[in-house]
Amino acid sequence: MVEGGGEEEEEGESVEMPAAATVPPQQRYNGFLPGKEAEGDGQGPSASGGERAVAEAEAMLSAGGGSVETRLTRRRLAVLAVFSCYSLVNAFQWIQYSILSNVFAGFYGVSFTQIDWLSMVYMVAYVPLILPATWLLDTRGLRLTALLGAGLNGLGAWLKCASLASDRYPVTLAAQAVCAVAQVFILGLPSRIASVWFGPTEVSTACAVAVLGNQLGTAIGFLLPPVLVPNTPNDIDLMAHNISIMFYGTAIVSTLLFFLTGVVFEEKPKYPPSHSQAVLQIKAPEDYSYKQSIINLFKNIPFVLLLISYGIMTGAFYSVSTLLNQMIVTHYEGEEVNAGRIGLTLVVAGMVGSIICGLWLDYTKTYKQTTLIVYILSFIGLLVFTFTVDLGHLIVVFVTGGVLGFFMTGYLPLGFEFAVEITYPESEGTSSGLLNASAQIFGIIFTLVQGKLTTDYSPRAGNLFLSAWIFVGIILTALIKSDLRRHNVNSGIMNLDVKAVSGD
Repeated sequence: MVEGGGEEEEEGESVEMPAAATVPPQQRYNGFLPGKEAEGDGQGPSASGGERAVAEAEAMLSAGGGSVETRLTRRRLAVLAVFSCYSLVNAFQWIQYSILSNVFAGFYGVSFTQIDWLSMVYMVAYVPLILPATWLLDTRGLRLTALLGAGLNGLGAWLKCASLASDRYPVTLAAQAVCAVAQVFILGLPSRIASVWFGPTEVSTACAVAVLGNQLGTAIGFLLPPVLVPNTPNDIDLMAHNISIMFYGTAIVSTLLFFLTGVVFEEKPKYPPSHSQAVLQIKAPEDYSYKQSIINLFKNIPFVLLLISYGIMTGAFYSVSTLLNQMIVTHYEGEEVNAGRIGLTLVVAGMVGSIICGLWLDYTKTYKQTTLIVYILSFIGLLVFTFTVDLGHLIVVFVTGGVLGFFMTGYLPLGFEFAVEITYPESEGTSSGLLNASAQIFGIIFTLVQGKLTTDYSPRAGNLFLSAWIFVGIILTALIKSDLRRHNVNSGIMNLDVKAVSGD
């Protein structure tokens, strides 16, 4: 059957909920008013947020008519694929300058710091724009936000094609700024897409795959530019021609993906994929307050701890990625291509880590334990990388870089899903947006400080600076109190369904 705007039904289930006539409708909705505690839900002040969420969800579903039907549709796979692809292109455009920092510095006649800003502009643009972007996502929806991200990504790519002259650094900076704005409408979507389109047993894996697209773009950004644009300082015209191939190819792909986004993306499936999504869809729109949602998140101490620890880890990854070319070339002169390959190894290993962590979370729901273990192993990996990068053996750098990437990059989707769990029913886009804002702030600070330490002292000094901050992140992660609200809603309501069927 074709339902919901051309979606082909893949799986379906209809669940009848027991009546809850003793709970007045207004009272049941009050549990989901931001900033309000559930009243009459049978939970005392000492009840956990997860227990309250289950009681509120049961009341909400009963108020919505006593039944809910959840289904999965094949369109969810197309939505995930298209999003991953244009997120890939955006990440490719972020790193394509940094991995060729010496080439672009020579082409435009600017300093390494100015080339670093072509990466850091992504971070700078994100911080002031994330709140308007998440407001747009929450009020105008997923489809419009996706189209803005894909469209601005293509526009920035075409503007780069106008910067193919040695005196046009300001043009390429402006074009990169447009791509940076596009990123604001991209980075917060993985957890929203996973929650809105995917079932409870696949949501963490879906989020990991969505993040995977961005990581794959970074990987290709490490690998492809050094191959397409070899360093030819004595032939600027040839260098400009090679850069044009990269820029025009990116622009064409970006445009195609924009049109695919318009065709594939819909706001949501006709039927919710999970009980937790059913609750949020039944919830009256007027009950939602974006401002109050932000306040709620900052009152949530576990989320604040995660906000800082996620920013430290992801900011460190941004800094390492931006400065990797300089680190490698410092110890291995003329090895720009291998620097790109090492970056590729780092990110591909991280992609594997992301998928494994996503599958593990879907199977075990051990969010805090997994996050803490990956954090500790990232710290160890960075220390090993720091003390082996200057040994004179590139093969060692490939291995240690791969180990570092497996854990550091594999951590990224963990933070998204952990945040959604401990903040449900707040918007996934808002929590993800704040996590990314924290990452950009730390990324700017870390890149500037590590870059200064690398230039004035050595890559080891810069990496030790990052290692100290990651150790702080370990402590903060250990302090997070895990309260899996979304999981408790899904499992709690499913247990209620079993009792209703058995006649209890």
